[in-house]
Formats: sequence, structure tokens, C-alpha cells
Amino acid sequence: MMRARPVALLAAMLVAAAAPAAAQATGPLPLGPENLPETRTSRSLAPGVVQTRIVRGTTDPRDGFTIDVAVTATRAEANAISERLAGLGHDARVEQIGPRAQDDPQRGPLGFRVRLGDFATQAQADELRARLIAEGFASPRSVYEGDDGDLTTGPWVVNVLEVAPGRAAPELATQVVPGREPLTALAARLAAPASVNGGYFVIGAANGTDGDLAGIYADRGRLVSEAVNGRTSLVLPPARPARIAALSTTLQLRAGGGRRELDGLNRAPGLIRGCGGSGGDLPTERPKHDFTCTDAGEVIRFDPVFGAASEPGPGYEAVLDARDVVVAVRGARGGPIPPSGAVLSATADGADWLRAHARLGRRVRTRERVREERSGTLGPGRAGIVNGGPRLLRRGAIDIPSFAEGFHYPEDPGFLYRFGLRRNPRTLAGVRADGRLLLVTIDGRAPGHSVGASFAESAAVLRALGARDGVNLDGGGSTAMTVGSALLTRPSDTTGERPIADAIVVGR
Repeated sequence: MMRARPVALLAAMLVAAAAPAAAQATGPLPLGPENLPETRTSRSLAPGVVQTRIVRGTTDPRDGFTIDVAVTATRAEANAISERLAGLGHDARVEQIGPRAQDDPQRGPLGFRVRLGDFATQAQADELRARLIAEGFASPRSVYEGDDGDLTTGPWVVNVLEVAPGRAAPELATQVVPGREPLTALAARLAAPASVNGGYFVIGAANGTDGDLAGIYADRGRLVSEAVNGRTSLVLPPARPARIAALSTTLQLRAGGGRRELDGLNRAPGLIRGCGGSGGDLPTERPKHDFTCTDAGEVIRFDPVFGAASEPGPGYEAVLDARDVVVAVRGARGGPIPPSGAVLSATADGADWLRAHARLGRRVRTRERVREERSGTLGPGRAGIVNGGPRLLRRGAIDIPSFAEGFHYPEDPGFLYRFGLRRNPRTLAGVRADGRLLLVTIDGRAPGHSVGASFAESAAVLRALGARDGVNLDGGGSTAMTVGSALLTRPSDTTGERPIADAIVVGR
């Protein structure tokens, strides 16, 4: 059932996607061939809030299931795996994948995939996958060819919220940092007219604090989580148009004549999800998505928004009152956070600094700066910020810096291939020239219902809807949109709707 790929038509689609924004602002979505059926239904949910559902395309009879046995950096590696498969009686094929990220300093193919089998159902593919695992292959994947990123007829299910300036704001899922809840539960609790899931977050204690935002988060001007420095995020001022900007944070402590970096806010010390920090984080201080960097010596500030107590563990803590004066010290981490104060929690050399400088009765000043990539320090105000990445649009042009924002692992071409080049469920944010915010979900991983979108397709969809700037938010199993407390999207996790850490609430 291997598909014949109409390369010329696919190339023509990519050229069309690069056309000026005005050419597609009112036309059909640039997904699949131009002549696909497309229906749109819209309704007003609240003043300044319109929801539109777009259904486009039909199931492509050429799309079946296959096995990605491996993704390699070189053809030689792929050929070696193919030869090993042949020795076991399998007829594999080696296929080039790409393109590379637009800002990748390397040239040439992104890599090569080794594929095996063509099946009508996932169950048939899974049988072969189980056999390959028994034969010693580490991570074969059953994949649907309609998700490849190549030409397909779909289908796609896209939901759009068009929101007037100032009608959207971020919300923490459990009202504190730790823990998560489904978007439907959050929307019901807040009586929200509409909502979508927000930014990336930590799942499981092995990667930090479960529910910690893996990137910047601010609520009404209060910084709750530090940035993955240089990554694009969504800024939501309370009474002005939203902005999309690459953000970085600089955090600093001053006490007793000494200065030190404050490593983070409201998270487990030593574990930096998404990396992109500073001060000796390993193995990198560059953004690296879905990866946890480490730092043995950190100081983390815990505010009441974290909850009742700081993260427990060995180290040292200084308890601050509302004026940031040290009122208590503790010889281990994990204790009450004062309702109007904070806790500085430290490990290794960070603990040494606290012992030397954060003494009883002494004030410990915290300096927090948020900087935009091009315009400098983020101005004063009560803006909310939701993390995301990578950028998708800049001033109407497709601009996807996947390499700089950590969505390409130089040592593993399979990461960008799976995360950005293949189709996945997506949650997107865009800002139109008139200042209206677009919040968009694209269902995915659901053959026959919706195949999702690649990074490039996501950018093209936002531009076709009229956005000038755009960013990718958390997607995959996190993708969700509600009207009231009713879920519009189809969850892609087999367990159903995924509990998330934050959301963008619309129309309250």
C-alpha cells in the first residue's frame, strides 16, 4: 500500500504557502490540494469572541500504516539497518527526510528513515512492531502515512477562536503551580465562555515539579516561571493587542554586599525542563525541547503561587517576609511558604551563598527582568505571558527558527522529524494586523477524522486566517479547546483528555 508521492504538486503547494499573506487571507485553508471540500460554521460566543469550525478534505485512500524502524543522520547508518533487516527476512526501504530547520547551520538532508511494511490497519502494523522489538530493534514506531507531512487529502478539523484585544488571559490549571487538570474542568470552574490549552509543562517528578511551566509564565504582571531564554511566547496585555515575541529572563539576588543569579522560580531545584537557562546548566544552556537539563547548585524562589510548601530535599532555605527580610532559616529544603512572603531554596554552592548572605534580619532583594528579542525590556503593566515555540510567522512571512528554539537536536534528526515535520495535533496563536487574537486548534493522530499539521502547515494556516505573527503552543495530547465546558477537540491520547498546567481563557 506504499503511496505514490506527487512531488511536483507538493512543491507547488509549498510555493503557494510562501505567497503574500493577503493572497490567502480569505480563501480556503492551504492544506492538501486546492480543490478539496471545505465547510465553515461560525458563532458568536461573547462580545468580541467568535468561534469557527473548519472541516476540510477527505481520507486519502493511499494513506496506510507502516513502521519507522529508525531515523538516522546518514544514509550509511540507514543502509546498515536495512541490511540487518534483510538478514532477518524483512524488505525495508530507506527514504530521505527533510528539510532541515531554516536556521540550521548545517546543509544537506536532515536524515534518513528506515521503513518497513504497508498495512491497512494499525493493528497489523503493531504486530510487525512487536516482532521487531523481539528481534532487538530498540524503538520501532507504528505510523500513519497521512501524518508524514507529504501530500494528502486529509481530512482536517480546525477550530478557531477570534478574540478582540484584552479578552484573553492565562490561567493556572490548579490555581497553584504543582499539579494539572483537564481543560474542561478548568473551564467549568471559571465559567469561561471559551478556552484553549496553554504552554509546555512538566509531566512527572523525574523532570521537575509536575505541572511546572516549562518556560515563561506570567499572570497579570506577576512572573511565575522563568523563560527558556530566546524562545517565542505569547504576551497578553489586559487592554491592548496581544504580541508574539522571543523572550528571555534575567533573575538576580542581592544581599549583604553579595550578588548571585537566581536560577529559577517555583520549580524543583536542579531540573530545568526545556533547558535555555544560565549559570552552568548541563549539558547545554541553549533551548532543548522535551529535555531536562541539570544544575547541581541552584537557588530557586518559591512564592505563595507555588502552594503551601517548597519542594523537599537536602539543601538550605531562607524564609522571607513581605519586605523580603529573612525571618527564618532551615537546614533542609521543604517547608511552609508564608502567605505574604517567599522561600529561597538552595542546593550545593547556592546553599553556601544563602548561608553567607541571607542571614536573619537581612533583606534579600530579587530583581526580575523580562526582555523581548528585538525591543528590549518588556514594559511595565499587568500582562499575562504563555510560553510556546517555535515562532511560525513574523510580519506575515513564514519564519520557523526550530534550530534556535531547541526543536532540532543536532545529534538526533528524528526529533525535528517527529515533532515538526510530521503532522501532529496543534494549538496555535496568531495576531492579526487589526490586533485581534487567533487561537487555533488542529485535531490530529486520528485517521479518518483529522491528520494534524506540520510546523510549516501550521504557519500557512495561521496566515490564511489573517495572522501576521504566529507561534506554536503546546500540542499533541495537550491540544484542547472548549466552548463553555464542552470540549470541541478530539483528544489524541488513548486515555482521553490530558490534564494540563495552564490555559488561555477567553471572553470573561
